[in-house]
Amino acid sequence: MNRKYDVIILGAGAAGLMCAVEAGKRGRRVLLLERADRIGKKILISGGGRCNFTNLHTSPENFISANPHFAKSALARYTPADFVQLVEKHRIPYHEKKLGQLFCDRAASDITAMLEQECRDAGVEIRCNTKLNEAKKDEVQKNGGFSVQAGDATFAARRLVVAAGGLSIPKIGATSLGYDLARQFGLKIVPPRAALVPLVFSELDRKRWCDLAGVSSEVVASIGVAKPNSTHDPKAAFRENMLFTHRGISGPAILQISSYWDGKEPIRLDLAPDRNLIAELRSRNRRDPSSWKLLLREILPRRFADRWLENYPLAGNSERAFSDAEQQLHKWEVKPEGTEGYGKAEVTAGGVDTDELSAKTMESRKVPGLFFIGEVVDVTGQLGGFNFQWAWASGFCAGQEV
Repeated sequence: MNRKYDVIILGAGAAGLMCAVEAGKRGRRVLLLERADRIGKKILISGGGRCNFTNLHTSPENFISANPHFAKSALARYTPADFVQLVEKHRIPYHEKKLGQLFCDRAASDITAMLEQECRDAGVEIRCNTKLNEAKKDEVQKNGGFSVQAGDATFAARRLVVAAGGLSIPKIGATSLGYDLARQFGLKIVPPRAALVPLVFSELDRKRWCDLAGVSSEVVASIGVAKPNSTHDPKAAFRENMLFTHRGISGPAILQISSYWDGKEPIRLDLAPDRNLIAELRSRNRRDPSSWKLLLREILPRRFADRWLENYPLAGNSERAFSDAEQQLHKWEVKPEGTEGYGKAEVTAGGVDTDELSAKTMESRKVPGLFFIGEVVDVTGQLGGFNFQWAWASGFCAGQEV
């Protein structure tokens, strides 16, 4: 079999589906190839099965990239309001949970069903259970197309879009395909790494804290001053919950800061945000170890407070002792041993170097007709629907061009 299309898209995740819809609406003959047995597997498990499909407050500052300006064009061309309009067109009930995060009322399958319907309406051909064997460019003709061998068939198209995702969550089919293709075609890669991922304590900290697994507390998680030319934002700080696990720490605050962590510097945790503990003790006319313990139990979960005092007991009854104890609480430094890796990571940071792509169309600057969209590109959103918005926006932009 040798079939010709205008566009072949590799990967039926969020970005690939959006690109297929937009290209199909423009009259392109589109083939969407997916190695898994169904489309949108990551969509289906996201947001606890409810799919946090966008964030109303999306801005370029919510993304990490070696080039912080790259995402601006795409995010401006396809906004959260545009995706909400599509959701409302399909009468999908949704709600804002917090901080601009939009979730389906019923299930994430509402989003995949919507995108599948849009693909049908746009005449897109979807083939699941189809593993890519080879993709190559016709080098004989100038601006020649691409030949794709997948399953037991060969397909040809003038445009090839790589929407193969990152390395996170291999159990649902994540592979290095997107990066392999980028390297094959001579594009540079920013080294991939697990992001939005739980952190693993050192052995000593595991002994100190990990029997508190399941205990959660509000913190401000941050990272120290960034080094010159570092991609880590020195202003990155997140006020959310931290959760103790059997191996370390997780929860929204930790997932957020993990994306900015270079694997070496300590994570800083403020365990008593906006609280002036010495002033509170003064106002109660009490300042002794027992009143300190009672105050900590107000701020932290009881088990955590008691364990904290075991590890960081008051060094006396002086003003200095209480001041030092409060500073310790506001600036707890944790040096993780590592992360839980791609198996527990929500996304992959790094990817195809944005210098290789047009910010407007996602097309390769070196290889005409070759596009990269979504997670495979070196643009990583914070937690809260931003990665989906990047998928929709980058897919839309490529879909207008292919």
